[in-house]
Amino acid sequence: MSAPENESAAFTEPPPEPVAAPAPVAAPELVAAPAPAAAPEPAADPAPRRLPRAVGIVLATAGLLAVTAASAAVTVAVGKPDGHPAAAPAPRATATAAASTGASATPSATPVPVPTVVPTTPAPASTVKGTVSGGKHEGDLRYFLLPIPAGGESYGPADGMPMTRDDVAEIFGKPDDIDTILNRLGYRDGAVRTYRTADGKAQVTVTLLHFGSTDMASRFVQGYTVKSAEPIDIDGDPGAHGFRQKPKHEAYTGSMTGVSSQGDVQYTVDVEVKGTPDAALLSDLMKRQREWLASGG
Repeated sequence: MSAPENESAAFTEPPPEPVAAPAPVAAPELVAAPAPAAAPEPAADPAPRRLPRAVGIVLATAGLLAVTAASAAVTVAVGKPDGHPAAAPAPRATATAAASTGASATPSATPVPVPTVVPTTPAPASTVKGTVSGGKHEGDLRYFLLPIPAGGESYGPADGMPMTRDDVAEIFGKPDDIDTILNRLGYRDGAVRTYRTADGKAQVTVTLLHFGSTDMASRFVQGYTVKSAEPIDIDGDPGAHGFRQKPKHEAYTGSMTGVSSQGDVQYTVDVEVKGTPDAALLSDLMKRQREWLASGG
């Protein structure tokens, strides 16, 4: 369902802190409970991790959409998504020989086991496809998730996970008016993927939400703030908002969130690392995600 043509005029830049709309159509801010203090190391192929944030949405009487993310202090042990058992040692060839004084003996050799060569089966090629033209994205939205870098390992399916409306509502704390908001912005579908970088130092979650138009995706980004986090610049991604949550101790996990849009898709990149996160890492991820959405690979 698309918003009316003249609706964009009603969407204005929100104040730094969203406030409840005046009567008679007041919409109280809804903020989800904070994330748990620690997330266990995921087992193989789990359901996609919940993002390290909870979001409250306020829809004012004038049609103003403000999205506020409440970031919880999260300590995450960035572990290996899938356990790989150590390889068994190769069998050794053994032989026994009998020797006697003054006479030669015929050695008796134990048969040497020949290891079976198991051909390596390449990972199946992804069948997820998508196209983009003039900022309009078609096909499977998972195709437009930022590709996992070399050596990175996915939590859950390598192609990522599609998101139902209930999944989206869960991310935003299940506010009562979430369906109304999604309908106003012509929401179509969503996709999410979390992966661990090759060096094991960072965990990255990319979330895509597909809206009815470029303007509607852009509106979703407007007024987006993360509570208790400092704003940071995102280089190479015009119009993006970045936020950083420093840990209380460098031994704990810090987090960053970047939000922006490209065409009719809004994207959010969440990064968790040990210690104070480097804004350059988020800038690089946001820039590459924007380019991937613009070109479709």
